[in-house]
Amino acid sequence: MKLKKLSFVSVKPMALAGLTVLCTVLALAPAFAEEGAEPTLASVSSDLDGKISTLRGETDLLWLCVAGFLVFWMQAGFAFVESGFTRAKNAVNILLKNVLDYCFGSLAFWLVGFGVMFGATHGGLFGWSTEGFAALTGDGSAVNSRMLGFWLFQVVFCATAATIVSGAMAERTNFKAYLVYSVFISAIIYPVFGHWAWGSLASFYGAEGNRAGWLCDSQGWLAQKYGAYIDFAGSGVVHSVGGWCALVGAWMVGPRLGKYGKDGKVNVIPGHNFGYSVLGTFILWLGWFGFNPGSTAMVGGGGFATIAVTTNLAGAAGAVTALIVSKLKFGFFDGGMVCNGILAGLVAITAPCANVSPLSSVIIGIVAGILVVYSVLFFERTAKIDDPVGAISVHLVNGVWGVLSVGLFAQKPYGGVDGLFFGDHSPNQLISQIISVLSCGAWTAVSAFILFFVLSNTVGLRMNDDAQRQGLDLHEHGMECYGKDTVL
Repeated sequence: MKLKKLSFVSVKPMALAGLTVLCTVLALAPAFAEEGAEPTLASVSSDLDGKISTLRGETDLLWLCVAGFLVFWMQAGFAFVESGFTRAKNAVNILLKNVLDYCFGSLAFWLVGFGVMFGATHGGLFGWSTEGFAALTGDGSAVNSRMLGFWLFQVVFCATAATIVSGAMAERTNFKAYLVYSVFISAIIYPVFGHWAWGSLASFYGAEGNRAGWLCDSQGWLAQKYGAYIDFAGSGVVHSVGGWCALVGAWMVGPRLGKYGKDGKVNVIPGHNFGYSVLGTFILWLGWFGFNPGSTAMVGGGGFATIAVTTNLAGAAGAVTALIVSKLKFGFFDGGMVCNGILAGLVAITAPCANVSPLSSVIIGIVAGILVVYSVLFFERTAKIDDPVGAISVHLVNGVWGVLSVGLFAQKPYGGVDGLFFGDHSPNQLISQIISVLSCGAWTAVSAFILFFVLSNTVGLRMNDDAQRQGLDLHEHGMECYGKDTVL
């Protein structure tokens, strides 16, 4: 029989594999050299499994932190979007709000909010564990880097919820009041609903070794009573919470001076720099690749790649739809609506991103693009609520749509459950999503109303007419964003 000649191409992979195994055994051998004991194949295999497990945990932690860094960068996106959609005389004010709500919010979430959101549950209503307040190190005996990484990823989510409010209330809100309500949103309002919906995500965020002992598996009442409730990355927990606060705040502070005429006519107050708004939109879009895929909190399995695809498609579909609808509605291609269409699609896909197909994500984005245009018109012209950047329409309306879309478009191959349009067409998932929407609205709107009412009657919520005419930059901060050159 004629033997087949082995080529270099066929031999090379086998040789490399053998060399790799040999090097691994030789490298690990010293670890087993105990009093002349020889390493065995079983001992080497066991040690290798342990090292692989450790490496996997460290890789997951790295991904969680990198995703957190991307979400943090969204603060810059919000700053550019909001300043671009508002007037130059208020640019410093809006930029500082986006800087400081993260600073104040980080401290508030560290001191109180994290423990309220992820501590041991009390009746499913709020968390409470002393180790969770200003500690984050479990029993205090050692530094828990995985817990710190978990906190970092969560604090940037909290900051997102808080910063949504600044755009809706821009150009007429007392700066001191803004700082106070940023603290309360970060410490109480956001964490309480976060506990209801997510409670302890201990099992979701990795193996037992990846969390401190105090972070128990008990969950908030939504997860306890309606275990099928799904909000993977926070259309409800983050965006609609921020959106409800924005709605209540914009309504209570009143419209900007000159927004509505005595006859009720709506006056257009254009923003000063559309380039800022486009740049901010792109920054936010990039940040969303940390927001949604990062919520996997792990690299293994590659689920984050599927989520990145659904996230991207929904944002693109929202933009194209908003472009078409604005042309049909206004007779021109509205750039502001395109930016908000992108953001609306991204907000909407945040809850279902891990549970829907790419096709469904496009449909979700299309609906979001339609909703954002008509919602902006409704709040501005019918409800007479002045929202300079469209934050209510983007984050509240499409946050609600995102939560509900899980109950419609979820599919078992993606997340293990079916929505109304798939499988046996059971309405159970949709019912769970509706209950969460109602509970979020009730808690957030009432608590935000109380907060803004107290602020209105203490430090004051609205700036006077003279301050609005002059601009909040000079009145509140003594400077201009685009100052004139001074000749000495």
